[in-house]
Amino acid sequence: MLFVWLFVISFVKLSTSQHTLTPRHFVRDGETLLSRDGTFELGFFSPGTSTNRYLGIWYRNVFPKAVVWVANRESPIKNNSGILTINNEGVLVILVILINGTNSSSPVWSSNVPSEAVINPIAQLLETGNLVVKNGVKDSNNNQFLWQSFNYPGDTLTMQGMKLGWNLMTGQEIFLSSWRSKDDPSQGEYSLKIDRMGYPQLFKYKGSEKRFRIGSWNGESFSGYSSHQLKQNIRVEFIMNHKEVYLVFKTVDRSVTWIYTVTSSGHGELSAWTSQSNSRKVISTGEEDECENYALCGVYSVCNMNGNSPTCECLKGFVPKFPEQWNMSYWSNGCVSRTELDCDKNTHGFFKYTNMKVPDTSSSWFSKAMNLDECRKKCLENCSCTAYANLDIRRGGTGCLLWFGALIDTRTFSQWGQDLYIKVPASQLDNGLSKMKKLVEIIVGVILFGFITCVSIMIHRRQ
Repeated sequence: MLFVWLFVISFVKLSTSQHTLTPRHFVRDGETLLSRDGTFELGFFSPGTSTNRYLGIWYRNVFPKAVVWVANRESPIKNNSGILTINNEGVLVILVILINGTNSSSPVWSSNVPSEAVINPIAQLLETGNLVVKNGVKDSNNNQFLWQSFNYPGDTLTMQGMKLGWNLMTGQEIFLSSWRSKDDPSQGEYSLKIDRMGYPQLFKYKGSEKRFRIGSWNGESFSGYSSHQLKQNIRVEFIMNHKEVYLVFKTVDRSVTWIYTVTSSGHGELSAWTSQSNSRKVISTGEEDECENYALCGVYSVCNMNGNSPTCECLKGFVPKFPEQWNMSYWSNGCVSRTELDCDKNTHGFFKYTNMKVPDTSSSWFSKAMNLDECRKKCLENCSCTAYANLDIRRGGTGCLLWFGALIDTRTFSQWGQDLYIKVPASQLDNGLSKMKKLVEIIVGVILFGFITCVSIMIHRRQ
């Protein structure tokens, strides 16, 4: 029986013009599967200087040598004997045919077993670069996928409807993970994930350590990262309901191809390819200065960039926890309240910061229905509330976002960001107003003195 199976394989060839795979066909090393428009190609490849073979998907005519997905990341094939097939149960399988004419005892890689009924399954490489498995029957559910590679991304996010986030019904997390090196696509140290604690936000991790907080979606941009080119060319949607929490990315201008890659060294690269330039251009990724290092200044502080060096300042109403360390630019221990807040809402007020990267929202509460004034009142009524802001900054701002406990990873921007209201004792605000009042009184006094002096001189000269 095995001999017959191998004999059939030797005659079944898959033309590179095909974009679907059925249980009667195989993709062998050296053959490829194309998307219908020819943008994407699937086949076996060797990364960098490695001789190992992997099944991957890559762009054919843009981003040369840019592989956007790898199936057997953790299970390389040592020679050119790999084949891809799909069985009657709708499972994609990579097998290895050994030199002695026998197949391996177990597959090198396989996709998940579909949970739905399978009828004449086919695999198809879509024009978005998504490898999908679906039923081959032409009915109303023909566009429902039994399995898709977009749910198992590697190090690259293509702006073709890919998602990052969580399927709350199954518990599956969809995230990016770096390659170990340019020669090894196995999972590396760095990842890009959505943290669902509090109001969901996007983080870059090194292992389990938070390295860069891109932040939550505020309707216009990520709270910790804004790019004019990103907003002009890429549409981001944030979806949150009882079934799923995710960000979806789509290209606005189809003449420009965009990809985001988490590199093996931990950098995030947003790259563009235009038909006019016929070349790859790496766009700013937001990780441009030391203030982007997560929690650089500790709690209750704000990071500013002065030239090439970061400067940390305590928030209004707070002072350095360890002044000597703070003066030596060792800021990680952060700041503490100058005056302990009590639960009397009449003794509290809020200091407004503008152009802010708002704090980590892991310990936050939010409401889409409340306005900013209602948000302020709710924060005043809760002893543990430390700050508030709009949830969505579009159209003048809507919704409410409240912080509880320590505020961390906050910074100022020069031209963008959003308003943040920090709870402080009313005395701190009064002191500020008193100082301003005194300054105004001094200025007015100087002006009046000067005016009276000038008038006296003029009268004296006339006499």
